[in-house]
Amino acid sequence: MAATAPTAAPAADARRRPARRHTRAQAAWSAFRHDKVAIVSLALLAIVVVACLIAPLLPLSPNATDVAHRLAAPSAQHIFGTDQLGRDYFARVLYGGRVSLLVGVLAMLTSLVIGIIVGTVAGLLGGIVDAILMRIVDVLSSVPWLVLVTVVSIFLKPGLTSIILVIGLFSWMEIARLVRTETQTIKERDFVQYAQLCGVSPARVIIRHIIPAALPTIITASTTSLASAIMTESSLSFLGVGVQQPMSSWGSMLQDAQQYMQNDIYMAIIPGLLIVIVIFAFNKLGNIMRVFADPQVMSGERE
Repeated sequence: MAATAPTAAPAADARRRPARRHTRAQAAWSAFRHDKVAIVSLALLAIVVVACLIAPLLPLSPNATDVAHRLAAPSAQHIFGTDQLGRDYFARVLYGGRVSLLVGVLAMLTSLVIGIIVGTVAGLLGGIVDAILMRIVDVLSSVPWLVLVTVVSIFLKPGLTSIILVIGLFSWMEIARLVRTETQTIKERDFVQYAQLCGVSPARVIIRHIIPAALPTIITASTTSLASAIMTESSLSFLGVGVQQPMSSWGSMLQDAQQYMQNDIYMAIIPGLLIVIVIFAFNKLGNIMRVFADPQVMSGERE
């Protein structure tokens, strides 16, 4: 019996010792490592993004025409073939990807700024301000986004700036709801109430305290917003109210490919597949970031 006593004490200490807590980064990395689909999709996303970024460094011209070789099949000279004007389709895809990604990022930033401002103000001030802002959000959310964006884009001069503003100005509502909910929780914490008691202005409280505390949720919302913005741009360009010629995007390339799908289906498959890969990868990234934003991770309730 005396021999077993020393081993019993460490076992009891181990039972009393609190479970090891994962940090947000460790939890997100663990979720990523165990999701093979996320690894593959994000690797493909990295390849696509890098290829689009370095496109100007490559000896390719997206607008150089060669009518003698129009609608040429993929070959060693043109690995993605050529389009109806004999333009190198690989170059068009890369430069079109730059436009789609640029629109997605800038539209996401626009919607993020509006959503953060509306959400934090509504959540912090509450009362009549909260009621008015949330009713505006409800009204805008009740209208189908594609109908709303299409109607507004018709009244604006077609172009890259217009499409970015249109998408950004009508895609911030969900972000505002998420940030408002997070703000309502954060404002009850001691450090925020202490700042308010000290006479700190609401704007300073939002910038210095609420936004940093809500950053995980904001990052998560941004990935979903980016994927949605790319999809919206592709839809509008496909309908002919988005990016205009000679500039191309993946959506406008799909529109151009409609009349050639019977014999040259690669013209639709390539940009369509890239849209699917990029949107799916950003959504998988959003799932990983949701683990990062999960408050249960920090409290040790999740492993």
